[in-house]
Amino acid sequence: MTSLSFSSCKESAVPQVQADQAEDVVSKDPRALPDWAKNATIYEVNVRQYTPEGTFNAFVEHLPRLKKLGVDILWFMPIHPISVEKRKGTLGSYYAISDYRAINPEFGTMEDFDMMVQRIHDLGMHLILDWVPNHTGWDHQWIKDHPDWYTQNDKGEIIDPTDPSTGESWGWTDVADLNYGNKSMREAMIAEKLFWLNEHQVDGFRDDVAHGVPDTFWDEVAEAVFAADRDIFMLAEAEVPAHRNSGNFHMSYGWTVHHLLNEIAKGEKSADALDKWFAEDKQKFTKGMAMHFTSNHDENTWAGTVFERMGSAHQTLAALTFVMDGMPLIYGGQEEPLKKRLAFFEKDDIGFKAYSYTDFYQKLNNLKKRNQAVWNGSYGGDIVKLIEDKNIFAFVRENNGDTATGIFNLSDQPQQMTLPSEISGLDIMAGEKINLVSGSNLSLYPWQYYIISSN
Repeated sequence: MTSLSFSSCKESAVPQVQADQAEDVVSKDPRALPDWAKNATIYEVNVRQYTPEGTFNAFVEHLPRLKKLGVDILWFMPIHPISVEKRKGTLGSYYAISDYRAINPEFGTMEDFDMMVQRIHDLGMHLILDWVPNHTGWDHQWIKDHPDWYTQNDKGEIIDPTDPSTGESWGWTDVADLNYGNKSMREAMIAEKLFWLNEHQVDGFRDDVAHGVPDTFWDEVAEAVFAADRDIFMLAEAEVPAHRNSGNFHMSYGWTVHHLLNEIAKGEKSADALDKWFAEDKQKFTKGMAMHFTSNHDENTWAGTVFERMGSAHQTLAALTFVMDGMPLIYGGQEEPLKKRLAFFEKDDIGFKAYSYTDFYQKLNNLKKRNQAVWNGSYGGDIVKLIEDKNIFAFVRENNGDTATGIFNLSDQPQQMTLPSEISGLDIMAGEKINLVSGSNLSLYPWQYYIISSN
């Protein structure tokens, strides 16, 4: 992970590995971040809700638009058949899987999926599958054939997942908890993953509830998937340092900073709280990067839309996720924008029509592509604070001759800052050249921000 320096602008940043040296290291390490992910944005696809049809074939019609939007990695929520037994709602949860090697018939056929993968690759994008290793649905064949592959209570009954700290059920009653003390189950789970990697050319996985599975299993998974002689991308739905520090995952969830951004939007925390987060994150994680987001399928459905949680700050905070150290996520529909909570167990079409935030996301994605200062992980530049201020988060990142400056008023009140040095370049949101004179005062209205690029 790129080191982070929170010095003033008068202090020097921590020396950074030059791009050519970093690429040389990458070429020697099969677990390093794939070259195609170095300046990528990830985009989450909720197939059921994406189109009125809710199929792969209908989604494919959006691929040229998404390519133009500038996204690179398409993360598909689980595509497998959903268990009927103990199903929640009418259609059930994607995460209650009945067969790891099959396609949810609501979405189409395996041939439809393969065609979609090929089309994605033809456009220069990549696809990762949402993988559910912690549990299966209740009518998965494993329950009948291998009941010992599941966690059982004192009565020998298979149980749903429980909170290890309390022993109480999480409430995920539509799924059965897998027993990771069983070696045969572990081997079978890895074989299921390799089926998609080798037979259907997916480019990696987003592993659901990765924190609920033993770290030793991830050691075994990494050994298998990185031996596939392909550039595989691995994302953990967790915030566990061992996942990234071991090299088993390239990226994990930035939950802590996400919740911090929600608190900043509500006025419960201020911009200077980000300094503490970055310092602590740097101490915990020695490799990889965090995925930064303002929404995803869980946040949208259970916590609320960005408009509910972040109000008038939602675009400012989304822009910040693109220039922080880490990879930004766009949840499918945010470019519309998505103003409702999508149902989880029922059909609930996003209702694409206006695409009003397309220009906003295109500008940010274009910056991510061309400016090496904001590239991902070890490919990007250090964050160097420009000023110390409770409400303004101002910083510069530099790498390989590229510079990106961010100035964010993270409050609902007007703010002023004295510029510590001259700042010039392209104001990417306005699309105009800008020159801010050293020593001058810059006034910022509530939630106003600048992202200034050297190219």
